[in-house]
Amino acid sequence: MDVWWKHISSLLSAQSLFHMLQRLILNMGDQNIGYTLDEALSTVGFGTFQGLVLVFAGLGWVADAMEMTLISFIGPTVKSEWTLSPTEESLLTTAVFGGMLVGAFFWGFISDVYGRRMAMQGSVMIIGVSGLLSAFSPVYMSLIMYRCFLGFGVGGVHVFPAWFLEFISTSNRGAWLLVISTFWTLGSILGASLSWIVIPSLGWRWLLGLSSIPAFLVLLLSCFAPESPRYLYTKGRITDALGVLEKIALINRKELPTGILLCDQKIGLDEENSPSDETHLLSLTNKKRSYCETYFKSMLELFSSNLLGTTLLLWLLHFGYAFAYYGFQLLLSELSSGQIECGSITIHSENIQESSHYIDVFINSLAEVPGLIVAAILVDRLGRKLTMEILTILAFILVLPLLTHQNELVTTASLFGARMFVFAATSTLTIYTKEVYPTSARGTGCGLSTCVGRVGGMVCPLVAVGLVRGCHQTVAVILFEVVVFVSGFCVLLFPIETNGKDLTDIVSVE
Repeated sequence: MDVWWKHISSLLSAQSLFHMLQRLILNMGDQNIGYTLDEALSTVGFGTFQGLVLVFAGLGWVADAMEMTLISFIGPTVKSEWTLSPTEESLLTTAVFGGMLVGAFFWGFISDVYGRRMAMQGSVMIIGVSGLLSAFSPVYMSLIMYRCFLGFGVGGVHVFPAWFLEFISTSNRGAWLLVISTFWTLGSILGASLSWIVIPSLGWRWLLGLSSIPAFLVLLLSCFAPESPRYLYTKGRITDALGVLEKIALINRKELPTGILLCDQKIGLDEENSPSDETHLLSLTNKKRSYCETYFKSMLELFSSNLLGTTLLLWLLHFGYAFAYYGFQLLLSELSSGQIECGSITIHSENIQESSHYIDVFINSLAEVPGLIVAAILVDRLGRKLTMEILTILAFILVLPLLTHQNELVTTASLFGARMFVFAATSTLTIYTKEVYPTSARGTGCGLSTCVGRVGGMVCPLVAVGLVRGCHQTVAVILFEVVVFVSGFCVLLFPIETNGKDLTDIVSVE
């Protein structure tokens, strides 16, 4: 009798009645009694709450961009102090990218299984701690280890814009996501400025220590960051998702639609929302199985017949854009600085070379600002696919003059414009990647795509710098043009346009 009474009490609990009522409404097909998550987000609009979420996600990207910018400055300084070989110097950069490869996938998995909030907190904590420990590295190998761990943390920063995406409605979604990219530009400029000020006077250790401050700031603010309502929704935690929506409405001074938040019948309930004793007793055993099942379901969705073509195209495009992005940056530094002239030897003083290096970084960072403006104007008007195609074509055209040797002004202008358009196309691709994947696999999908992009960033310096320093500028330019052309062709093959469409939560595996 006690067992039967517990079952009856469970069925009559407020939580169970709430979900039973939702299913009854869905079966009746009455859309006037309840509202969907997208309708709720559209009703509360973009207000104060989303502004705070934007700033938090943007600070995460500032921390990421600063650490990536430091790569250009740490190597030569450490090499001089510790008398490193060229291979040992390059390993400082490789260690960061290697950690990012693993981290991008790992944190994507964590965000899909344990939640966006945990992934963000874990990644910035590792960035801050590893960055600070790097400043106290006693020997070369310890510095390599800490920079690898830092790269592992940086690999999870892609979760921040994905988290922000899940708080905003369909209208102007692309433009708002591009705003986050401005924080990357800000972080790049701050990193270069801090390096310029700190390295000559205090050295690289102070630079690494001070650059970890933004990560610790984000970690502190993450205590106040809510979990994504869309993530909670896909996990069947409807009450928790509703609580977040009510908080958004309160801060934005709006009201949610009348009725109750409708739950998709395909979405199962989370164990913590089920009051039965059996679930409680078996929860420890089932959690590990549940997490593994969630991971494999995410992977299956990415490679299902619905998404396989899109996934492969995204990988190719992330690789191509990253290869071109870092390639144009390196070409600008190598060709415009005048440090290498084929057939002759040009000698510059160390101070002039250092000043030129800082100036190059500033030029590269400033190129991103007009690119973001162009992308923001086009992305919601023309759509994601057409915007990427136009920007890719423009980048291709601008690099054509460099097939022959040009003066410094033409070289700088061509590469400045090409990098501007590639950065804008990359930012648009970031939006498209997060929109095209369902919520249940968004973290894993974005993480894998980011991994492939990091490979492009790692391979590019080996090819670009080697060809240019070997006096093969034309071959290098042809290579980059081929990569850009293939990237533009991949854009044409995308089967889905996400502009103006609601985010999907689950894709059936076929």
